[in-house]
Amino acid sequence: MSDFPRPDELYKSIDYSPPATGWMDTPIKFRPGNWCYPAKPDVLRYVHFPNPREWSAEDKDWKLPENWQDIIHQGFRERLKKFRTFQVFMDICVRCGACADKCHYFIGSGDPKNMPVLRAELLRSIYRKDFTLAGKILGKLNGARVMTEDVLKEWFMYFYQCTECRRCSLYCPYGIDTAEITMMGRELLHLVGCNINWAMEPVANCERTGNHLGIQPHAMKDIVDFMCDDIEEITGKRITVPLNEKGHEVLFTTPSGDFFADPGTYTFMGYLMLFEAIGLDYTMSTYNSEGGNFGLFTSHDAMKILNGKIYNEAKRLGVKWILGGECGHMWRVLNQYMDTMNGPADFLEVPKSPLTGTVFHNAKSTKMVHICEFTSDLIRHGKLKLDKSRNDNLRVTFHDSCNPARAMGLLEEPRYVIKNVVNNFFDMPENTIREQTFCCAGGAGLGTDEFMDMRMRGGLPRGNALRYVQEKHDVNTMACICAIDRATLIPLADYWAPGVQITGIHEMVANALILDGEKQRTMNLRQEPLPGFEEEE
Repeated sequence: MSDFPRPDELYKSIDYSPPATGWMDTPIKFRPGNWCYPAKPDVLRYVHFPNPREWSAEDKDWKLPENWQDIIHQGFRERLKKFRTFQVFMDICVRCGACADKCHYFIGSGDPKNMPVLRAELLRSIYRKDFTLAGKILGKLNGARVMTEDVLKEWFMYFYQCTECRRCSLYCPYGIDTAEITMMGRELLHLVGCNINWAMEPVANCERTGNHLGIQPHAMKDIVDFMCDDIEEITGKRITVPLNEKGHEVLFTTPSGDFFADPGTYTFMGYLMLFEAIGLDYTMSTYNSEGGNFGLFTSHDAMKILNGKIYNEAKRLGVKWILGGECGHMWRVLNQYMDTMNGPADFLEVPKSPLTGTVFHNAKSTKMVHICEFTSDLIRHGKLKLDKSRNDNLRVTFHDSCNPARAMGLLEEPRYVIKNVVNNFFDMPENTIREQTFCCAGGAGLGTDEFMDMRMRGGLPRGNALRYVQEKHDVNTMACICAIDRATLIPLADYWAPGVQITGIHEMVANALILDGEKQRTMNLRQEPLPGFEEEE
């Protein structure tokens, strides 16, 4: 990030003045940092997506199919017929502007086309021209326009400057879900081969090896073994993780980022220590080694396939119910789409905690429980031995990850867990958390390095709130329950609030957790000295 302007310089460069020309007549400009690299041809071929080729957004010729307008038109028509919400969202917006200033990318860029209402107009203008009588007759007077290459390029820029976080939808008086409009816009772009690699390659990897990162089953086992080695060094206890074993009660699934990249690895170690402490009868699958679902950022068909593998493995392994780790998009897919895509999961039982007897009626259909629900229930029933003082070096705030917060309403359980494992917790300002939480600006497949300029601009609202509690309460740690957040919030915090580290909740749980028969704990999961053991280290 050495080439970046300083945060104060970036902030001063944001101009909210409207352009001199109307939005239909204001050209876009691709520049380094505001677009993501297109998908590689071999990636598209593997998942059988159309028009694989080498191209760049800055090219004049995007190498589109000769009949690309007809392809877009037919795809638009099919989706209007198939998805009732899409048709409704095209028709009911009155352009009141309630959503206009709610998008983190608009706040950080000042670009009017990043207003959710205007981003949707990019699609609605074509809808009016092609599918409404008034648009066909009145044209631009009715907000309609002809589908051209410039419009397509506009779609590519702005539908890939949306993280589908749905903050704008929270404020819409008509309940329009702009994220679903973005999803439809991306699907139409896919039809002519305009997509990004950071979203498509994880989908291809997941279809091939079961996870976004392309990790093979034997490699996953090695990674888990290495983590068990570290846990043994820290606690003196050897943990054995059941993989691909039939006959267990629970299937545990979590994002692959949790067992591949720091700080997610520490969160994963926390899961393993928790399960060891309570004697959970569980297994994991090396073939469903991914809870996340980049299909959500790609197409409804891809989303269905990737979600289905969780349930296919649950059936194959003969478990009773599913426990899911700290993830964002996994839980939006499960909570909002699973029933109509892969459900109901009638071959599984309604989840019931084997330790507390709590029946998770909210999971009656999906048969899948969030790890924070599960852990908070254990704590409420006094089933865990915890020493909060082990986390006394941490002054913690919590980032409500967009999908668990807005798509699930999972607001209090994470905070309850945190407050039971740390002594120093401070929420960020009320209008930046819970349902109103701001995005990490790197979700929906946009967490790639070439997009860093827009990520830091979009990260301004979250970074500003984080900087506030850093200065007011000396916060040095931000917790979250999303694997994408654990990756994207690190550069965001380094830029907007230097000195704040990122952690998952179950890393802190494991640091506080007292295991039966453990040796004297002197290190946390990062093998840093616990409070009081600094000199010994």
